[in-house]
Amino acid sequence: MESVLLDSQETTAIELQFATFYVGDILLGVDIRQVQEINRQLSVTDVPHSSKYVRGVINLRGDVATVIDLRSILGLPSVKVTRESRNLIVHSQGESIGFLVDRISDILTLSSNEISQPPTNIDGVDGSLFKGVVKLEKELLVILDVDAVLAGEPSAP
Repeated sequence: MESVLLDSQETTAIELQFATFYVGDILLGVDIRQVQEINRQLSVTDVPHSSKYVRGVINLRGDVATVIDLRSILGLPSVKVTRESRNLIVHSQGESIGFLVDRISDILTLSSNEISQPPTNIDGVDGSLFKGVVKLEKELLVILDVDAVLAGEPSAP
């Protein structure tokens, strides 16, 4: 998918679907093929000596999933978990990872030629965590690079 999103020489547009959600005022999306489920289980078991962006772990029908605070990764101020908060469970490198998000939005179907290169930063967040951006009618959709988020240390707040 990366070559489709970033290859300006691509002549055939491909239809892609994204699960979208908000972290703060930023509308983010991930490729629907990486999404395992959306989960309301917000109470987590703490993991001693873990990174500050690891909220803990949850039990997903016998499998353990680490829950990551996307606000912390993106360098945004922390807020209390609300009734709208959810864990977006993604599958990456053979593991289930939960991203704590402020609220879920929609499933969007987009053409690959609608996706532009991300700027170097978006609302103060490092652009290297993003695969691309799409200008929607009323806002900007930022496509999250799940592997980059999981590979690197979070931005400093």
